Amino acid sequence: MLVHPQFNPIALQLGPISVHWYGLMYLTGFALVWLLGTARIRKGLAPVNRQGLEDLIFYCVAGVILGGRLGYVLFYKPAYYLQHPLEVLYVWQGGMAFHGGLLGVLAAMALFAYKRKISFFTLSDFLAPLVPLGLAAGRLGNFINGELWGRASSMPWAMVFPQAQDGIARHPSQLYQMALEGILLFIILWIYSSKPRATGKISGLFLMGYGFFRFIVEYTREPDSFLGLLTAGLSMGQLLSLPMVLVGLFIFLRAGKQNHSPTH
Repeated sequence: MLVHPQFNPIALQLGPISVHWYGLMYLTGFALVWLLGTARIRKGLAPVNRQGLEDLIFYCVAGVILGGRLGYVLFYKPAYYLQHPLEVLYVWQGGMAFHGGLLGVLAAMALFAYKRKISFFTLSDFLAPLVPLGLAAGRLGNFINGELWGRASSMPWAMVFPQAQDGIARHPSQLYQMALEGILLFIILWIYSSKPRATGKISGLFLMGYGFFRFIVEYTREPDSFLGLLTAGLSMGQLLSLPMVLVGLFIFLRAGKQNHSPTH
């Protein structure tokens, strides 16, 4: 039976400044987006230049933070934060939701696309393949922190997470998510987007791919203790992922029927 190695949550100590692993993973994620985006720009496969990419990343950082926090508040603990509204601002206590972060990024992209007079789906098709490795970095941060652990398991690689305080061997579901929602989804999107596609196809595939992989992995992930399993025995993560798959499928099929110029 494996035991989580209990990494020091502080990656670097620079005098009075502590750099935590999770924050470092966020920075790594956005750095990967910049590197991959720059590579696409050099090949002439982007609707923005390097300065535009950096501005877009700034917009997306704001969208992730605001959307992720508000998503957690509204999707997971609305009653609690209704009674403690000031704690919505206590982001240092944790509490971010991917699906909220996605909505925040979509809003930021819409604003950016409007200001730069770029088609929204042209922009999202460019950004979608750049994102999954950043998501993988975030899940690695979850694993390092020993949080968001999986359900009980008898698999040889099952792991005891001391933070759970129950001594039960569990799925390292953070690593499953890193592998599927991050690395595998990146490979699929990077290869698919390497050829011209109808505008919206890549965005639709991203939504379908993430939603599907997240839905599957949620069967191994321990549901939030304050929510448990909900409708039809599904977790909140699964209920939020189903619309992603359906919307992604709609966008993907609609893009194939429209006479759009291909995304390069």
